[in-house]
Parts: sequence; C-alpha cells; structure tokens
Amino acid sequence: MTYDYIRVEPLSHMIGAEIGGVDLAAKITEQAFAEMRQAFGEYGVIFFRDQHLTPDQHVGFAERFGPININRFFATVPGYPMIAEVRKEPEQERNIGGGWHTDHSYDLAPALGSMLYAREVPSTGGDTLFASVYAAYNALSDGLKLTLEGLSARHSSRHVFGPAAQTRRGDLAGRIRNAELATQDAVHPVVIRHPATGRKVLYVNPGFTLGFEGWTDEESRPLLEYLYQHATRPEFTCRFHWQEGSLALWDNRSTWHFAVNDYHGERRLLHRVTIEGVPLN
Repeated sequence: MTYDYIRVEPLSHMIGAEIGGVDLAAKITEQAFAEMRQAFGEYGVIFFRDQHLTPDQHVGFAERFGPININRFFATVPGYPMIAEVRKEPEQERNIGGGWHTDHSYDLAPALGSMLYAREVPSTGGDTLFASVYAAYNALSDGLKLTLEGLSARHSSRHVFGPAAQTRRGDLAGRIRNAELATQDAVHPVVIRHPATGRKVLYVNPGFTLGFEGWTDEESRPLLEYLYQHATRPEFTCRFHWQEGSLALWDNRSTWHFAVNDYHGERRLLHRVTIEGVPLN
C-alpha cells in the first residue's frame, strides 16, 4: 500500500505503525483521513506523536471513525463523560489494563476501537504492548483452524467489573466503578471475519472470555490457554513507549493490548475514547 498524504513507519513486521506529517488539532483533509483508515486496517494499531489536543479535539477526531461508546466502568474526565481516565497515582499499586485483553468483547456489538491520549507519563516505564490476532490466526495449523471455526465463545464483564470482583480490586476502587452495571454477556464466533477488512481473526482474549459455548470452563481452559500463549508470541507483538502528547488508536477486533505496570511511585494519566462497533460474525 502507498501513502501520499501521511508518513507511515511500521513498528514491527506484524503490527503497529507510527503516523507522521499530521497535526490532529488542525483540519484533516479527506485524503489524509482516508490514508489513516487504510493504515489502521493494515497495521491494527496506529500511533501519533507530539499532538496537542483539547478534550473536544480528542473526541472530534474519534468521531471521524464512528459514534462514541460511553464507558460504564471507568472514572471520567469532569465535563466529558465520553472520555475515560486511565490513571495511576504515585501511591497506587495496581494499574488499569495490566493483563492481555481487548476492550468490550463482552458487548453484543464490541467496540470498533479505542483512542488513548497521553496527558502525563512517568519518567520511565508505562509502555503498552500490542498483539496481532490476525497473525495469531494465520499461524495456526489447518486442523486447529478448522476446529476453531466451528466454535463460539462466551464473554462477560461480570468477573472483571461486577460486584464479585470488588473485593479483588484493591486500590483500583474509585478508578473502576459502577459494579452494578456489569451485566454484559455475549457469545461471539471464535474466528470472525473482520467487518472492515474481511480478514479472519482469532476472537478470544484472556481478559473477558470465559469459555467455549457448550463447553464447561474447565473443558475450555486448556485450549484457551494454548491460544493465549500462542497469540502473544514475540513476533506477533509490538511495544509502544508513551510520551506526553502521544496518541494510539487500536482496533479492538484485530488486536490485544497489555499496559505494563513498571512505574511505581510516579503518576500516569491517559484519556481514552471508545468508538462503537458492530455485531460480529
């Protein structure tokens, strides 16, 4: 693919690219935006450096990709219920997103993507890892692909955000809230065709998948654990180092992510806007 209106620098062979030559606070031409969409589809997650955005500009850029999903469970930016805070204070031990997952797989129409903007970052650490589940699916054997294409999987918000999880939440209390709203359950095919690219994707994740439909959790666990280890092989991943003003947009259908919790004693504040998606098949 060629790019005439933006610069695209891949971060790894399988996933991730930095986009240059763009000021997201300024008017973005249709040609440049079309190339951003193209890069988003090709690389799964795209990154922008040195951006200076107001909350309204952040939301406005996200709305170019689709309607906004207002997060139920995160604390939000005052006056902006569509912007979730991803925050860790110096005295806090737990971070948000500290395990492999994809956002909103528990919804009947999972989120298209998440757009995360760095307001304050630690002096070292605080990177985010991303994994391509396009690459993970493509690397499976033909026999396992055939088995998985006959399966669906159960996803839920209850065990992560619900009342039963409150006792395990620790100092996430206040940053994660509204446990009574964690009532989402969904069943999705284990292998989906991406609604935009048509490519096949392995659609399970360690954060929100409970088991295969018609299987017990115990029966499901060995195969799911194999898929989780397979999907996070180093060659399927990239690592992004945040700087103040960095923005990442990832595709929740074709990627997983993991926020590294290695900056104790320092503050990290990012703002997340989630973009609505469509039902999967």
